[in-house]
Amino acid sequence: MSVTAESSAPAISALRSSGISTREIDRRKMAHDASHYLLLPQAVATPANTAEVADLLRRSRELGIPATFRSGGTSLSGQALSDSLLIDTRHHFRDIEVLDGGARVRVAPGATVRSVNSRLAAFGRKLGPDPASEIACTIGGVVANNSSGMACGTEFNTYRTLESMVLVLAGGTVLDTAAPDAEQQLRTLEPELFEGLLRLRGRIVANPHSVATITRLFSMKNTMGYGLNSFLDFESPVDILAHLMIGSEGTLGFVAEATFRTIPALPKVATGLMFFDTLDAAATALPELTATGLATIELMDATSLRVAQLAADAPLELRNLDVQAHAALLVEHQAATAEELTAKREESRPLFDSLQLAAPFAMTSKSADRAAMWHLRKGLYTTVAGARPSGTNALLEDIVVPVPSLARTCGELAKLFTQHHYRDSVIFGHAKDGNVHFMLNENFSDPAELARYEAFTEEMVDLVLAEGGSLKAEHGTGRIMAPYVRRQYGDELYAVMCEVKALIDPQNLLNPGVLINDDPRSYIENLKVAPTVEEEVDRCVECGYCEPVCPSKDLTTTPRQRIVLRREIADAEARGDTALAAELRKDYDYDGVQTCAADGMCVTACPVLINTGDLVRRLRAENANPVAGTGWKTAAGHWGTVTTLGGKALSVAKAVPAPLPKLATAVGRAVLGADNVQSYDTVLPAGGTRRTPHEDADPVAVFFPACIGTMFGPAEGGEGASAAFLELCGRAGVGVRVPSGIGDLCCGTPWKSKGFTSGYQAMSEKVLANLWAATNGGELPVVCDAASCTEGLETMKRLAGESTVYPGLRFVDSVDFVSETVLPRLEITAQLGSLALHPTCSSTQLGANDALHRIAAAVSTEVFVPPSWGCCAFAGDRGLLHPELTASATDRQAAEINARSFDGYASVNRTCEIGMSKATGQSYRHILEYLAEATRQP
Repeated sequence: MSVTAESSAPAISALRSSGISTREIDRRKMAHDASHYLLLPQAVATPANTAEVADLLRRSRELGIPATFRSGGTSLSGQALSDSLLIDTRHHFRDIEVLDGGARVRVAPGATVRSVNSRLAAFGRKLGPDPASEIACTIGGVVANNSSGMACGTEFNTYRTLESMVLVLAGGTVLDTAAPDAEQQLRTLEPELFEGLLRLRGRIVANPHSVATITRLFSMKNTMGYGLNSFLDFESPVDILAHLMIGSEGTLGFVAEATFRTIPALPKVATGLMFFDTLDAAATALPELTATGLATIELMDATSLRVAQLAADAPLELRNLDVQAHAALLVEHQAATAEELTAKREESRPLFDSLQLAAPFAMTSKSADRAAMWHLRKGLYTTVAGARPSGTNALLEDIVVPVPSLARTCGELAKLFTQHHYRDSVIFGHAKDGNVHFMLNENFSDPAELARYEAFTEEMVDLVLAEGGSLKAEHGTGRIMAPYVRRQYGDELYAVMCEVKALIDPQNLLNPGVLINDDPRSYIENLKVAPTVEEEVDRCVECGYCEPVCPSKDLTTTPRQRIVLRREIADAEARGDTALAAELRKDYDYDGVQTCAADGMCVTACPVLINTGDLVRRLRAENANPVAGTGWKTAAGHWGTVTTLGGKALSVAKAVPAPLPKLATAVGRAVLGADNVQSYDTVLPAGGTRRTPHEDADPVAVFFPACIGTMFGPAEGGEGASAAFLELCGRAGVGVRVPSGIGDLCCGTPWKSKGFTSGYQAMSEKVLANLWAATNGGELPVVCDAASCTEGLETMKRLAGESTVYPGLRFVDSVDFVSETVLPRLEITAQLGSLALHPTCSSTQLGANDALHRIAAAVSTEVFVPPSWGCCAFAGDRGLLHPELTASATDRQAAEINARSFDGYASVNRTCEIGMSKATGQSYRHILEYLAEATRQP
């Protein structure tokens, strides 16, 4: 019998320890995942290792406390939520160990699929499962849901490629299934479980109907219910148990470590987009297309195509198509070599030429064209979810049917959308597997819409089961389909599943209500309402894609959590719970605002293109100190003096004993607040030099040396980015102009990031007017030598309204300019043996990393970017205001860098160089300084 959250609340208070939080802000930020369900945990535990998880489960069982494991939170079906104890298994479980030259990999559950594949890339290998959410979904979720994806089908899914695991059972028993004596351990430690698994296997094998049902359903992608195919595929209780864990959604135990057999990563790819007159025509072509060995065949229905036509980069063939009942198949060949790819293309060409298509078809290996096609397919979610009415949730569901039934099923689904008045609901998915996804927008606060959703669900279930399909192919059973497991499998196999659960978790404490649930209406309980809050965040679908790239993820909050906490505050205020709203606002100031780097990395991962930094900057502006705002506006008018004085102050601080400036800033922080006074650190350099105008003959660009070069001098032994840039241009014979008045100009980022809008406006007007004149009305590009400042100038132009104020004003980062214009004219005379390289958040958003890598490759024979690379979170002066933020953001990558020594350490932004120098103890310099040294005559 399950224990309710209410009855477990007193027990949770007895469970409290240093790794368990009951703060309202922690409970509520973890209450949300990508699904349309919402449960508020009584507490959040963050165990540091497997032993702590085992102890937590033992104590939870003794106290009768239900517990749910949570990793990436990309769950679409409500598996990662709890109204009791939520156990965060992502924070401390990210280890990755490559084995046997990449043939195998041992992974902790908090590592993302992308991070694992990044490690395997050097060996030409990858994981078999290839979920679309690979940027954020974790190995724990991949195992819990038996993830597959676009290309892996059932052959290379989690079930087929997982070799062994270390698991923690409900009572705290830890078992390594790879251990030579694993079977004896299970028999000794869990004798009832050992015998029970053998008994259930005998029961299934002896029932021909059960065998036939299992064989039929698991011949397709199928994540509905427990993986009963493990009873047919294996005889050993240890093997059966390990494979039952796959797809069990945390209801049977915790997978603390998983070892996978990897598959080859095929680097040679050709992609094409086929348009058919009807969905039936596309489906009819599937068997022959699959036989050609295509790695992926992705389906898009007519509504999908109409939505995709809105994309700016939609292919010409689609833009010119008058979409009626059309459908499209995105097809792709993959191969290990160019020769193999050519052979595959030639073999499939006769079939492609014989198809009756609605538009011209061709396959391409050009990365830009391929990216546009995949953006078409993957952008469906972005377009539909991002355009949904405020206050609604986007539901992305998946089903699977036998391939011959696919066209008929899609047609009937479309009729259900019309019948139930769901507008712009798209159908797309993995056609060669008979697996499609569909999207609905729903407002669960409206009783009429809830009744509509319930009626639709019942008819959809009838449709899929009548076609011999499964109600879940990839996303897992979850809460949404748990009431329908019995209907899909029948009474006998459902009874077996219930016995599996009772055998392994007799008290029903692990993720109760998920996967097995006898309440037929449980799927419409605890539904999430998305209140309208503010423009920056209302379109957020809470998917969590932003979280892995957020530098504050291990310290306070992530972009998703910042957004859901805003929703929680709005909800509390709407209910009149002013005490809760006040408590959340108080903690949000540090957790949500002050420790946000506002670096914009979240927008690079967000499927609906939300930059949570915009929200944080607005909140800072709303709460900005008026006196400080006046001071910063005054500073905007005398910026040359301010930066010069700041640089001199650093030079003085560098010259006196370190305890003196440290003490002075510590006192200032104590009196005026940590958010207002920077802390002094010995890693800070002396001050730099004042910027002065410069004019070459026939300049081809305007050079905007960043003011951080005045504030912060170069690293010891270095010349600084500005001097290196001018040296390189001079050596290459490339003329540049540094505008008059440069000493008083700034990209505006200090004002914008702190929320001082009047000062930002004053600086913007001055800078843009100056550069408009210096570039001869936009004829010359503006080159900046700090990536964050280049991005700041771009933002300044965008906010000013370039089309009406300064048309044609162009900004280029120095690494892009040097890579394209200067480097080809230089001779490399000396190379480093190895270089540790730190791309920045700004160089990433500017798209300058390719140029950065080209220069780095010219400078050094080996270039190393740490696998866990991310934003350093120094963020101007944020790393001085809150050094704990930079320490947390750089912890893992610093360890990877310091595992060996390098001949050089480079980045593209002075403050990022300082941040990485502090994190690693190494001296980071601008990449252009290294290039200047590498091109000097010996």
